[in-house]
Amino acid sequence: MRLVIAKCTVDYEGRLSAHLPEAVRLIMVKADGCVAIHADGGAYKPLNWMNAPNRLVEEEGHWRVSNSKGEVLTVSFLEVISDSAYEMGVDPGLQKDGVEAHIQELLAENPSVLGDGLRLIRREFPTEIGPVDLLCKDQEGMTVAVEVKRRGEIDGVEQLTRYLDFLNRDSELSPVKGLYVAQEIKPQARVLAEDRGIECVVVDYDELRGMESDILKLF
Repeated sequence: MRLVIAKCTVDYEGRLSAHLPEAVRLIMVKADGCVAIHADGGAYKPLNWMNAPNRLVEEEGHWRVSNSKGEVLTVSFLEVISDSAYEMGVDPGLQKDGVEAHIQELLAENPSVLGDGLRLIRREFPTEIGPVDLLCKDQEGMTVAVEVKRRGEIDGVEQLTRYLDFLNRDSELSPVKGLYVAQEIKPQARVLAEDRGIECVVVDYDELRGMESDILKLF
């Protein structure tokens, strides 16, 4: 993990253009290559970021971060206040709560509830950036990466996006499409997922367990 505190400006060019004017900010470069620009506020969400895989080029006075989609993040430094790096080791990852883990288990037993003909390749499919909840094949033979959450928020979409970027570099698996599965998916997360070509599926935990759901339905 590299942490740089600097007075800087930040420019993004891609699907749109965005500019962050001069200010003191924290620039994080994670071990997987993800670059995030943070202000001293705003909780956990960065002001701008570039997910891995990407290419970071350090030049005199600025960084240029780019990816295969043609997106470019340019950080121009006016003053570097602090620049430090830390070896944090391998993180064990988030431990799923009982309900989320059980939903994943139930879907692994019967993946066809997510789509006709869907069959499981492996649960907790290992990658260098973390395990994919479910890796499946659809009835056309296309690889499907499934991310399971109890509550579907933007963080989960970003996580699945990273998995898809990584898996699609494997010629034996690509093309790989994404399936975002949760008991509830927030509107902002759904918009972001669909913009990235990720299908969203809402599941009922009680129905998966073979019980009558207490969620009201229209007939």
